[in-house]
Amino acid sequence: MHKFWIVFSHTYLSRVKTKGYIISSAVFLLIICGIFYVPDIVERFTGDSEEPVVAVIDETENQQLYDALSSGAEDYQPELFDGNEEKAKQAVENEEYEGLLVLDQSEQNLPQAVFYGMDLTNSTGDDMEEQLQQIKVAQAASQAGLDEAAMQEIYAPVSFERQSLDEGAKTEEELAGSFGLVYILVFALYISVITYGMMIATDITNEKSSRVMEILISSSSPVSQMFAKVLAIGMMGLTQLALIAAAVYVMIQIRGQELNGGFFDFMGIANASPVTLIFAVIFFILGYFLYAIICAGLGSVVSRMEDVQQLVSPIIFLVMGAFFLAMYGLNSPDSTIIVVASYIPFFTPMIMFLRIGMLGVPAWEIALSIAILVATILLISWISAKVYRGGVLMYGKGGSFNQLKEALKLSGNIKNKN
Repeated sequence: MHKFWIVFSHTYLSRVKTKGYIISSAVFLLIICGIFYVPDIVERFTGDSEEPVVAVIDETENQQLYDALSSGAEDYQPELFDGNEEKAKQAVENEEYEGLLVLDQSEQNLPQAVFYGMDLTNSTGDDMEEQLQQIKVAQAASQAGLDEAAMQEIYAPVSFERQSLDEGAKTEEELAGSFGLVYILVFALYISVITYGMMIATDITNEKSSRVMEILISSSSPVSQMFAKVLAIGMMGLTQLALIAAAVYVMIQIRGQELNGGFFDFMGIANASPVTLIFAVIFFILGYFLYAIICAGLGSVVSRMEDVQQLVSPIIFLVMGAFFLAMYGLNSPDSTIIVVASYIPFFTPMIMFLRIGMLGVPAWEIALSIAILVATILLISWISAKVYRGGVLMYGKGGSFNQLKEALKLSGNIKNKN
């Protein structure tokens, strides 16, 4: 056990002290701070900007459309142009106006318009079109003999409530909080598995290529080395996540009262239940160990850095598959494919947590999925330990899965000699 902690502390401290780790942690913290100040940044660039001025030529009687347009304009400023269309278009080209709007009436005495701008992507034209549509509806209703009260009744939103018959179903507030938390965990698990899994595999391969492994296996057992590295790099990842979580907490305490609406209401993490947060930690840790142990076993059978990617790429594709499946499940968490995938160990950390966060999943289903996942981790740990014991002694070219068979055979020979 003493040698285990020596390998663990050496791996952890050597990784934490690297420039890459320090810089990446600092970048993450800056991003977190930036996210919390996004509303201020956006307001600084857009809040004080002047509304675009649009030249308007109204060919209707008594300029009634211009008057109706001016009374409801919010995101732009209409200005009646004194001149013909050619002069107005020239003024737009000279950037005196954002655009030109020519108003007229159809044969049915309803509004019609042509908007001239420097390009077709002008958002001001969309705003004016929406307002003219409202004016047209009002005029058409007036011609049909409908009064204002009848129009308000027609366009009033329908009374529609959602009531769940399942007592364990999530409330709308819990769903809002769970959605943000599920999205964050799925994305964090995806990034962590790919980043730290590859780190474990490359770390082991690097030690083999530099012949450091020969010294290590003579001083401690290969199996204890493998688990020490997995735990050390996992602890390094948790340290980084703890820094990010601490930064989020501090920013919420500083800015919490000022951040209402937009992104923060959409994510709704503050409304997530404590049970959901507990399961987030459980599935994150189990998911990390599942893939990290696989990567450790695979990394032990190659001795060249260029062979690591080839051998680990199927695991990365598996994680990507789980990630994309989870993205689909966010919109359809009760579909058959999501329910089935939640019991498949390689998908369980993401998919079962998604179901827990979005639905009222029975306790026995959660317990069954965790039991299957833990049993799979133990089985893979046993297989990876055997592979690692033989793989660290294998040198030479190779990045195929045939190397695993040779590592298992060599591991059996070593065990028989002992």
